[in-house]
Order: sequence, then structure tokens, then C-alpha cells
Amino acid sequence: MTTPVYFDNAATSWPKPPEVRAALEAYFGLAGGNPGRSGHRMSIAAARVVEDARDGIANLLNASDPTQIVLTKNATEGLNLAILGLLRPGDHAITTSIEHNSVMRPLRHLESIGVELTVIACDRYGLLDPDDVRAALQPNTRLIATVHGSNVMGSLVPIADVAKVARESGVPYLIDASQTAGAIPIDVETMGLDMVAITGHKGLLGPTGTGGLYIREGLTPQPLLRGGTGSLSDLEVQPDFMPDMYESGTLNVAGLAGLATGIGHVLEAGVAQIESHERALVARFLAGAMKIPGVVVHGPEKLTDRCGVISFNVTGLTPSEVGTLLDQQYDIMSRVGLHCAPGAHKTMGTFPTGSVRFGFSLFNTESEVDRALTAIDEIAAWARSRTEGGNDAGGA
Repeated sequence: MTTPVYFDNAATSWPKPPEVRAALEAYFGLAGGNPGRSGHRMSIAAARVVEDARDGIANLLNASDPTQIVLTKNATEGLNLAILGLLRPGDHAITTSIEHNSVMRPLRHLESIGVELTVIACDRYGLLDPDDVRAALQPNTRLIATVHGSNVMGSLVPIADVAKVARESGVPYLIDASQTAGAIPIDVETMGLDMVAITGHKGLLGPTGTGGLYIREGLTPQPLLRGGTGSLSDLEVQPDFMPDMYESGTLNVAGLAGLATGIGHVLEAGVAQIESHERALVARFLAGAMKIPGVVVHGPEKLTDRCGVISFNVTGLTPSEVGTLLDQQYDIMSRVGLHCAPGAHKTMGTFPTGSVRFGFSLFNTESEVDRALTAIDEIAAWARSRTEGGNDAGGA
């Protein structure tokens, strides 16, 4: 039996480093208390775990003050906190046509109750022109929200350039870094970023149920939740200081133990080195796929415009058919369909069928890419033979 190839890292990364699993065991054995709620040693140990995760995210993003990091259960919570916390009826927001539904759904909800929304069309490769953002600004614009790396095409938004537009106009800029945190360098200080939402279970190699939102000093979205924080327990109103005002309820401390360790693994490997590794895998895949008749690869032509996400289709087969063949006959795991981003598929012309997606990680290898290319070549040949009415030509 062949060793499975896991190319679904854009959904969640696998495998996790062994030390991440060990961190969860250590938490349950040594630090299982409730952080900030008691003064005994187990509670103090749990609080240390929480702050290690917060410090890790701050180091990853080069945020000078770790208290500007809000710990969340995923990027979706952070994005909702920023969007719902800042916008009110009568405000105007700007986003793009390639956003994940974790951005589009809260914005569409607000649009239904009086927030004006401009959706800037990216080109068919998923690329955004920052000048289009500048042209969309209005006197009542209160938020610009864009993805950093598309979870469909892998296209990168030039966030430093958009941030410059946002600073010049005095409009807060929110970035969805779900696909890039830990795989593409992000520096909130030098790039002048206002808010960055990350998830822990993808490029940061942590468990599900973990994430964070960086909020620059001076921005104060309204909290999504209000309740126990372990601080100011004598008051029945929500604390008004970071990060407590956004962290009601007991955090996923076990998950944060794994997240802190996963971030440590990423920082030790080096984010720039991970970027180079994933980009090399993308280049190898693109070079091979372009030679296969009937295979259409979507997204930017330049490698520097891409993160480690690839979308493709095989002529004559639906994405689900290709994904099933890859899984059942070749032990290659992918993600098929619309990827919770219908606008991105409309932008690249694959709606409503969708595409097959590979998401690479630092644990994937060139030999795995080669194995996938061989499989896709055989599947495409079989699809051609089926269309032409011939016999099975590829064993698919």
C-alpha cells in the first residue's frame, strides 16, 4: 500500500509536528487549570500557556505589544469581530471579489441592514490593483477588508500597497491571513497593518479551534461577546482594555498550548524558508501540469504573485470526479468544489462547478508533487479517451 499524500493543507495542515501533540499532553498533565480565574499553580500554569501563544503570534507578526493580539477560536471569529465591531448602518466598506465567506457573509449581512458595500473585481488570475481600492473610497468608508492569499487561486494581494492607500485615507484595513500566516512573511509594523486575522490550524501547524486577531493600538471594535474575563470581576460591565475586552469565556487553553508550539516550529524553520519551499513545489507543479493536455491550472502566472495554493480542472471531468479518483486510486488527498468562496470562482470562471485544490506545506516534497502529476496525467488521458469513445487509457 502506498503512503498517502496529503495536499489539503489549505483546509487544515497535516501532519502536525510531534512536539505539538506533546504540548497538548503536557498541558493536560501539568497545566490543566483555568487561566486567570484562580491563583493556584495550575491556573497560573494555564495562564502562562495562554501568554506563550499570544507572544508567539506577536513574534510571528512582529507586533511590538503582545496585548494587541486577541486570541480567537479561528480566523472567522477574528474577522467577524473586526467587521461587525467597526461597521454601522450608513458606513461604507470595500472588499474584493475573491474573498472567503468568512469575510463576505458578515459584510453581506451588514449590507442587508444599511451598510454600503463595494466589491472590487479582481482579474481572472485573482490579482488586485491597489489603485482600484483608492478609486472606490468614499467619504463614509470605514473599512477595507481583503484576503492576503486566495484560498482558491493562491493569488497574493499586495497588502503593503493597499495598507498605504488605507493609511493615506485614514480607513482601517483588515487582512484575512488564513492562507499565509506562517507561510508568507507578514510584518505589521513595517507594512503599517491595522488588523490581521489568523487561524492556528493551517500554516501555524496548531490544533483546530485556535487563532488570533491583531488590532493596532487606537482601534476599538465593539466586542462580539461579553462575559467573564477573569479581570475586574467586581464589575458587571465589560472591561475596556486589551485584550480582555475581546476574550470573554474560558479560552481553548489546550489548543493554545499546541498553537504556541506550532508557531515555535514555524519560527525555527523560518517563514521565509517555508515560503521558498512551498513556492518551489508550486513551480514544479505548474511546470508539469502545463504539459498535460486537458489540464487547466488557475491563478497568477508569476510565482511571486502566489502562495502555496493551486487550483486546477481536468477537461471532461467534474472536480468531484477528479478528487475521488485521486483519493481512491492514487492515495492523494485534495479539496474539491467551491471552497467557501463562490466569488473567487465567479472571478476565475469556475462557478458553479468549482475546481480541484492542492494546498502545499513545508512537510510536502517534490516527489509527492511528481506523484500527483503522474496521477493527473493518467486521469486526464482517461478523460480524453472517454470523450473520444476509446478504451481506458490510464487505469483511472
